[in-house]
Amino acid sequence: MKRWPARHLAYALCCIIWLLLASGCETPVGVERVDASTAQHQLTANALTADELSPSARNVLRRWVLLERYDDDPAGAIAALHTIAISGRGDQDELITLAEMSYLYADKTHQRPYYLGAAVYSFAFLFPEKGLQSPSPYDPRLRLAADLYNLGIIHAFASADDTTVEFKSGNYQVPFGWVQVAVNPSGFEWHNRRVVALTPVAEVVVRGLANRYRHPGIGAPLAAATEPIVAERGIQVAQRMKLPMTAVLRLDMPRRQLVQQQLHATLDLYNTHDVDSTAIAGKTVPLEADETAVLAYVLASPEIWEREFKAFFSGVFSESTPTQLAAIDAYRPGRIPVVFVHGTASSAGRWADMVNDLLDDPRIRDRYQFWFFTYDTGNPVLYSAALLREALREAVHKLDPAGIDPALSEMVVIGHSQGGLLAKALVVDTGDRIWDAVAYKPFEEVNLSPERRELLRRTLFIKPLPYVRRVVFIATPHHGSYLTEYPITELLGRFLTLPLRIVQIGADLAHNPGDLKVDPSKLGLGSLFGMTPNNPVLETMATMPIAPGVHAHSIIAVKGNGAVEAGNDGVVEYSSAHIEGVDSEYIVRSTHSTQSNPYTIEEVRRILLLHAAEVCTRIACDKPLPPSGSGMQALTLR
Repeated sequence: MKRWPARHLAYALCCIIWLLLASGCETPVGVERVDASTAQHQLTANALTADELSPSARNVLRRWVLLERYDDDPAGAIAALHTIAISGRGDQDELITLAEMSYLYADKTHQRPYYLGAAVYSFAFLFPEKGLQSPSPYDPRLRLAADLYNLGIIHAFASADDTTVEFKSGNYQVPFGWVQVAVNPSGFEWHNRRVVALTPVAEVVVRGLANRYRHPGIGAPLAAATEPIVAERGIQVAQRMKLPMTAVLRLDMPRRQLVQQQLHATLDLYNTHDVDSTAIAGKTVPLEADETAVLAYVLASPEIWEREFKAFFSGVFSESTPTQLAAIDAYRPGRIPVVFVHGTASSAGRWADMVNDLLDDPRIRDRYQFWFFTYDTGNPVLYSAALLREALREAVHKLDPAGIDPALSEMVVIGHSQGGLLAKALVVDTGDRIWDAVAYKPFEEVNLSPERRELLRRTLFIKPLPYVRRVVFIATPHHGSYLTEYPITELLGRFLTLPLRIVQIGADLAHNPGDLKVDPSKLGLGSLFGMTPNNPVLETMATMPIAPGVHAHSIIAVKGNGAVEAGNDGVVEYSSAHIEGVDSEYIVRSTHSTQSNPYTIEEVRRILLLHAAEVCTRIACDKPLPPSGSGMQALTLR
């Protein structure tokens, strides 16, 4: 045998020692410090957040020597783990792993049985039979299971184009057998309306609303389109309004059912305006709800925003709508109406952020019902106010003809800009003062037809509406807007189309110019003339006191940080928005469109909580409310 020279052996030995030392720098097991977000991503990654199985699921697959099989044959690995889970060898770890595997596989192959399987496995994990181990409330997989369950329902019952869900009783396939689903029909009818379409909202991004309120729980959140069962007249749920609903699929003794090939389940549909929880396995469980997404679906209709300018220039635009007064919910006896009245060239959609925030407050949601008045904002202000009065009278008569609901006589009316002028016209007694401000002759001596005289009487001779107990003026030009004095105002007035009966009254009055203190031709400018500073009608209304027993509040927007008294919001000066005799005056640093400003919303919340507390001293309330809640204290400037 050939011998290596000693120096060669020494060199080889040194190399071996160097290699051993070098490999010692990288041990087979070790740690590496990373930033918190990277660490959390590795710990919390799952089928929903990273399109891969969670670390805990992969642990389960390694335990049962199924990890490599899952990578090559996911369906086979799911079937094998299912056999282990129902054999008694597995526990809750196998169930949540099966849910995650099934959902991920369904997402990649679009096989609906696996979506339904994910929902069934998740339900079994979340709601085991009595005596079986339940997941720890600190287990992060609890939320994962709820999300897999909710999304599994949505995709398992999706329509052919995946835009809606279709819940029908029947036998539905799962990877290990069939589920006989019985759909409860009672959830599809609500007051005088039936559900005609259900759109999932769990996987949408909301834009245009400042806050998104999503309440975690069990069930698939949906936006429900409805239609009346019996034709409605007067106030009704807004035509495009959608209801927030949640679908819950439940199985009795789910883990025991998993050993069978034929399972039985029921599906219930809940209106989360009515209920926020349900009972499952003897426990009260919150319902998943996303009312912000539902509201965004409603407001995504271009027609809502297109009508803003159409309704300004066309004085008969609103006549094509079923009603100018609409609600976002069915009439609920015992709940106080809050009537929102938008401003010029605006629409009910401009209240979206305020409504979204207020509806998320159970102190508000459980005590009030929200109504919206839509009108042609180019029409004369007091004519629109007369339409509002008539709409509210009709609503109260239709909803409560026997007069047994005292909450209907506790209305709050909130008006922005011109809408505030309409609101004030609900709570004053004008007597002859408005007529005297514009005419020399007594009203009865002016030459008008009986029909036009009656219309003018209803418009100018105002009595307080007895149902309204509180009004809120937001950026309201009580003394007019300085913008209406610009030359463009008269130009815009030429493009206004007023209702024929208004035009006819103007023509009749123009034949007797000596009877009037104002130029009858100015009536053709509609609301633009009505909001012009020094207009005698406007000034008379501004000085009119609020009726006894009615509370009034002013929220005044002022831009910048300068002196309030000399400021304006870009449309209305502080001196115009300020009136005497209100309960509170709150200054918000904002532009004219302040309805979405959080300070404005909080002041409205304060006022509504105050009103609810006071109402509870007059009528029976199930849940008395604190006088001010979390709202800010009003700032009164005198």
